[in-house]
Amino acid sequence: MAKAAIVVLAGTEGHENAGRVFNALETAKEFAENDGDEVELVFDGAGTQWIPELEDEGHDYHELYQAVRDNAAACDYCSGAFGVEDAVADSGVVTLDDYEGHPSIRSLVADDYEIITF
Repeated sequence: MAKAAIVVLAGTEGHENAGRVFNALETAKEFAENDGDEVELVFDGAGTQWIPELEDEGHDYHELYQAVRDNAAACDYCSGAFGVEDAVADSGVVTLDDYEGHPSIRSLVADDYEIITF
């Protein structure tokens, strides 16, 4: 049994960041498909900008995102700071504000999650 927290920090600008979010989604999907594994997919910082993009049914990664969406969460503070607070709220993705408005990475580590950043 593996426990992984996939943290997306890459913004939506540029081809390299699209590659990062694709790899994050693919990695999350691999964990989600393995019985006994636990996975959390956290959109943090500029990564919160991906949620409205991925919610768009026309986006190339929409289907992959849908496969792991139930494991997804977003930083509450960063959603506002990066101007996607309303879109994240509309998406229904859970927002995290465990530590000063942000997700608690420490809590994930304390719960034995391996932290993987993209």
